[in-house]
This record gives sequence, C-alpha cells and structure tokens, in this order.
Amino acid sequence: MKDNDPFKEQKLNKFQLSIYLLPIVGWVPALWTLYWKKGDREQQSVSRLSVTLTLTWLLVYVILWLGAAQTSEFLTLRLLYLNGLLTSGYILTCLGLMIRLWQGKSVRLPGISRVAGEVARKKDM
Repeated sequence: MKDNDPFKEQKLNKFQLSIYLLPIVGWVPALWTLYWKKGDREQQSVSRLSVTLTLTWLLVYVILWLGAAQTSEFLTLRLLYLNGLLTSGYILTCLGLMIRLWQGKSVRLPGISRVAGEVARKKDM
C-alpha cells in the first residue's frame, strides 16, 4: 500500500522538535544540532530554547541543592521543596511546549527565547 500523506515530512519534523523538548535528555540532540549547525531555522530556534531552558533549570537546581546541603534543617526542607517545585515546573513547561508544537502554535517562551537568541547572535559575531 502506497503512503500518500503529503504531511509526512512535517510530522517527522514535529517529532524531531519534540525530541529536542524532552525534559532532562532533550538537550543532548538539541546541542548536537546546534554544534554541527544542522537543521533549518525552526530546528535551530527550538534547539537553542531547549538547551537554554535545561541549563537554566540545572543551574538553579544545583544552587538550591547546594544551599540545602549547607543550611540548617529549617531551611533545608524549604529549599528542597522549592527545588521540587522548580523541577516540576521545568517538566510541565517542556510538556506544554511539546503540546503547543503539535497544535501548530508558536514554541517560544517570552524571556528564555529572547535570551537564547541573544546568546546565539553574540556567538556568531
């Protein structure tokens, strides 16, 4: 049976972009795409967003975790709770971006997409 789906390539592209947006592990293929300068403009943009979002989450996660290890028990519980909220927010943001991608909507975050674009422009200079 012949596959006559004219949007098959578009679905494959959305699947690839979804892989970039996977929480915690999606930054690896996204960084690969950025390093080798592969993909179209949309793939580069989503890759930058994924790497920036993951690195931001990781940096704040490590800071809160180290802070919890160095403070009193009173603050430790609060910092670890805040860390859990941050991680949950990061995962929900990634999943929300994946849903927006499959709905055909813009995959941008107001502050983070702008920062990711600025870093890319400065790197190219």
